[in-house]
Amino acid sequence: MDKLFQKLNINPNNRELYEIAFSHSSYANEHKKKTDYERLEFLGDAVLELVLSDFLYSSLDFNEGKMTKLRSSYVCENALYRYALDLGLNEYIKVGHGELVSGGLYKKTIVADTFESFLGAIYIDLGFEKAKNIILDIIVPYIEDPNINFFSDYKSILQEAVQTIKKSVIYNLIEESGPPHDKLFTVEVKIDGISYGKGVANSKKEAEKEAAKSALELLARKK
Repeated sequence: MDKLFQKLNINPNNRELYEIAFSHSSYANEHKKKTDYERLEFLGDAVLELVLSDFLYSSLDFNEGKMTKLRSSYVCENALYRYALDLGLNEYIKVGHGELVSGGLYKKTIVADTFESFLGAIYIDLGFEKAKNIILDIIVPYIEDPNINFFSDYKSILQEAVQTIKKSVIYNLIEESGPPHDKLFTVEVKIDGISYGKGVANSKKEAEKEAAKSALELLARKK
């Protein structure tokens, strides 16, 4: 892990925290460890959102809705997965044998979660300012790169999120209103027959994207 610490200019006080940050529940159970990365992930998620919220508020003169959408694009699972792989965090993840043989070191959820747990460990070990500086050093280059868009296709991401549990996703147009030159379409998305969100936009396609975004936010809250 020294290579990673050197890369991010980290001088750890408590190396055990970082060992926990990279320990998946399957590894902890298999090796009878007291804890895994989930508590650190919870904390890291909050630190990440606060840092990016502060950065967007201070750097951009956008309204709340636009800042929320922009922040979501840089804390979504696709984004966290990219940050983690680019840093090589998957080299340090410890999973149980079953997860290992099924490709757990490259599973999007595990790798993305580990990025957040790593941030949680930095926050506890070195404080908020150090965590903030590291987060900005990692993420701002992605924000400044116009060719990177992690969250442009909410429908594809939603489909990917539910296909692992073999559930169906259906979009239904439930309302069409307004004059011909300025129509509003309301679309509802259902997962296995249960409503997970609605989207409203000036085209059916965009309304479906907004519905998928709402569904993804609901799924994230249920984790």
